Amino acid sequence: MSDLFGTGGRGLLASLDIPEPWATTLGRSPELVDDLDRRIRECEAELRALGADHPYVPLLVTVPGIGATLGYTIACEIGDIGRFPSPKHLAGYTGLCPRVYQSGETDRRGSLTKAGPKYLRWALIEAAMHASNHERYAARYQRTKRRLGKQRGGRIARVELARELASVIWHMLTRQEPFRAAGPSIGLVA
Repeated sequence: MSDLFGTGGRGLLASLDIPEPWATTLGRSPELVDDLDRRIRECEAELRALGADHPYVPLLVTVPGIGATLGYTIACEIGDIGRFPSPKHLAGYTGLCPRVYQSGETDRRGSLTKAGPKYLRWALIEAAMHASNHERYAARYQRTKRRLGKQRGGRIARVELARELASVIWHMLTRQEPFRAAGPSIGLVA
């Protein structure tokens, strides 16, 4: 079941014979999900009513995993995309790149730098969690997750996908083009 609290998932949950200590909790969980969805819709409507229209948001919501709230968060945290000369600079600004320790012939990688806006990092990781099911990213995400194992594979695959989304966002915003799953608009010349 891909969506446990969707129509099919709710039917499955209703058909299960679950003992009473857990049945009450399970019965109230869909109500909680519905309440949270309603509150999110209200927040998005309030943002739009307050004039929270950012020129980048219509482009950002075309990216898999990014809705109006994440789009507005990302747009506000990035600011003017012109201040980043390349996608690598934007990825470095997000703090989703590993620390690099270099000296002579030695080159080691550490944990994430986490330098930069924490809400931008959060929004990109959140978007990556949802984008991991998109046809363009699902195979790569699953391959990375399997390669790195159960313990850390999922987390590292999400961070890698979040960096990829940052690169995609840079290209989209600098060219003022919506997301296209097919790749870049101009082909590379050999």
